[in-house]
Parts: sequence; C-alpha cells; structure tokens
Amino acid sequence: MKSTGIVRKLDQLGRIVIPKELRSMLNIEIKTPLAILIDGDQIVLEKYQPYSACIITGESSDENLSIANGSIVLSKEGAEKLIQELELKVERQHR
Repeated sequence: MKSTGIVRKLDQLGRIVIPKELRSMLNIEIKTPLAILIDGDQIVLEKYQPYSACIITGESSDENLSIANGSIVLSKEGAEKLIQELELKVERQHR
C-alpha cells in the first residue's frame, strides 16, 4: 500500500474525515458507497461495487459469471480471453 502521509483522529462518534484531495483523486463524491474491509490489523476502504469485478478485465457487471464458490468472477470478455489462453496452452502441449 502507498502511504499518503496524512493522519486523522477519530471523533467522539468514531468518524474520520477523508481529505478532499484524496476524495477528488479517487473520484469519491458525497454519498459514494464505500466498503469497509479488514486486512490483518488494517482497515481498508474501497468503493463499493455490488457486483464483483472480473479477474481478467476488471469489469464489474451483474452479467459477470461467478464460479468456484464466488472466488473466480469473469465477464464475457474475460471468459473469452481465458478460453483462448487455455486453448493455446492445450494446443502447445499436443505438439
């Protein structure tokens, strides 16, 4: 992770303000939903996307295919690219 050098304190209600510069840089506007994640002892904020992003293209859509109990998400384009790569690998192995 990249350090910003910015330090903020929690207020009495447990809130923290994300500086305007960071919100602008990351295109976070008023009412942008943020997901709160835990990574070890770190709290991570990220823009909430209701649909998981494709592991190949990064596309987030309700049409994405989720397989392997949700651990692999593919868009149509990502699935096509994956199939092409697999076909190439199989073809090379049969030479």
